[in-house]
Amino acid sequence: MSTAVGGPHGGAMDRDRGRDRDGDRLSPAPSRRTAAGLAAGAAAALTGLVTGPADAAAASPASASAATTGRIDVHHHAMPAPVRAWLVEHGQLPPVGGPPFANWSLPAALDTMDRAGIATAVLSAAIPSEFAPTPALSAELARLANDELAALVRAYPTRFGLLASIPRATPAIAVAEIRRAYDTLHADGVLLMAHDGVTYLGDPSLAPMMAELNAREAVVLVHPFNLPGAAAVGVPPFVADFLADTTRAAVQLVVSGTLDRYPRVRWILAHGGGYFPYQAARLTLGRGLGYGADAATVAAALRRFHVDTAAPMSPYSTPTLLATIGPGRILYGSDYNAVPAETVLAARDAFLADPALSSADRRRIARDNALALFPTIAARLRNHP
Repeated sequence: MSTAVGGPHGGAMDRDRGRDRDGDRLSPAPSRRTAAGLAAGAAAALTGLVTGPADAAAASPASASAATTGRIDVHHHAMPAPVRAWLVEHGQLPPVGGPPFANWSLPAALDTMDRAGIATAVLSAAIPSEFAPTPALSAELARLANDELAALVRAYPTRFGLLASIPRATPAIAVAEIRRAYDTLHADGVLLMAHDGVTYLGDPSLAPMMAELNAREAVVLVHPFNLPGAAAVGVPPFVADFLADTTRAAVQLVVSGTLDRYPRVRWILAHGGGYFPYQAARLTLGRGLGYGADAATVAAALRRFHVDTAAPMSPYSTPTLLATIGPGRILYGSDYNAVPAETVLAARDAFLADPALSSADRRRIARDNALALFPTIAARLRNHP
């Protein structure tokens, strides 16, 4: 038995909902009871049991009809039972409870995807360096997580994709896991943390890893974590620090010349690109202080990056992202299971109701852009109707 993330979903969830102009279902407007339910849903997530693929065979009744029309979610986390057990064994998670992202089950994930109209979730395990403080443990944890997520893709080739976690403990470890991810696990892309506690993306020491990613024409999701050395007082790190972490990584990729030296790497900046699309002009302002980049370099960099909607994007960030990144480089992302199911549904509804988006924009962001960026996923969807 498994407790679905987000709590019960019978009764009111089955009532007819309104529809947006594209025919997508909209959930009811949040009420006081719904707001209280979000907290209950997060608590329910902490009790979810982690089960194997066989236990979820009947958990996705909407999957067949959604396979060719549903959204492709490029920012979607999973923590199978062996990964959680490893983290518990090494003192990184409590034996019971813990944060929502550490309590995952396949039936709950598939149920959330079906309710949210997500046909395919590109799975990733956001594993900060703090979880594995030695190079050997870092490599061990990444291999375990990647193996477990790859097994889910093999079992459900149209429902899941794989962004392999790449540890950066040493250049040799990073390159070895990239090669294993592509050659053995057939990953669709990789996830890199914005920093590893010591270096940010764009650091010259990462050249061997970048060269391997460039040779693979890799799709890279840049994922943030707590800012190094920053103490959060009163405001959780995910509210502001995560966005600053992504921004720092993006800026360093630009000013270090990494974007130009490795032009075949395709970058996705999580959470709407952090603050970078909104304050990129500070790089040109910095030229007067001996730092930054000229306006043409900044404009070109903005068109190199993709971003996902898992900020959430709608409605506040949309106009800026459309102007700076463009509708062809915005990808749908939910941030499940770092957030509970009801939060995924609320963000989905905001996306569907966003007045800045045309019907064509929504179709591109929801599915078409991902199909173009991930040819391996597009091929699986064609070959497994």
